[in-house]
Formats: sequence, structure tokens, C-alpha cells
Amino acid sequence: QVQLVESGGGLVQPGGSLRLSCAVSGFTVDGYAIGWFRQAPGKAREKIACISSTDTVYYRDSVKGRFRISKDNAQNTMYLQMNSLKSEDTATYYCSARNRHRGAIGCEPAASGFDYWGQGILVTVSS
Repeated sequence: QVQLVESGGGLVQPGGSLRLSCAVSGFTVDGYAIGWFRQAPGKAREKIACISSTDTVYYRDSVKGRFRISKDNAQNTMYLQMNSLKSEDTATYYCSARNRHRGAIGCEPAASGFDYWGQGILVTVSS
């Protein structure tokens, strides 16, 4: 049974940091493209970071230099380190993964192209 479970969200002041974790069971993160998405109230879900199956990394322009995606293959866990947080980073954050039967697995698709999802965790950036 595939499961992705996020943790580490909460309330943080502007300029602060949070580290989100996503514990994965049912598949190995090393063999998939894995990513982080977020969705603010009234807005579409957006891709913010991703690592392909060949370890190519993607970041949304608005988080470059502030956020870092990583994974621990031994622990089968993925992470999102968020620094210099802004009010506009407030959203529900989701970890996700996608797979293909052959070849490299890329990060190009939008949210609809990802196969497995966590339940989401709220991050609120406020004074």
C-alpha cells in the first residue's frame, strides 16, 4: 500500500525557517520522480520543487535560493527545507511522486501528472 505522510508544518514568523518531511512507504523514492507542491486558499496547486529519477532538480522561480528539496534513500524520506519565509508562502504543502514503466522519470508534468500524494500539511507565515 502506497502512503506518503507529511510532517513539520506549523506557524512561523516572516524570515523564519521550517523543514517539512515526507515519509514514504510502498515504493522507493530513489526510483521515482519526487516533488513538493503547495496550494493557497483560492489558488491552483503549484509545483515548487522536484527531483527526477536521474537526480535533476527543479525549483519554481519564486522559491529559488530559499527552498531546498532533498531525499534520504536509506530512510525512504523526502524533505523540503524552507528558509527566509514570506507571508505569500502560506499554503497547504503536499509531497508527491510519479512513475513510468520504462526510462527516466521526469518532473515536467503539472500536478495532474503525479501519481501519489500525501494528505497535505499547513504552513502559515505570519507576524
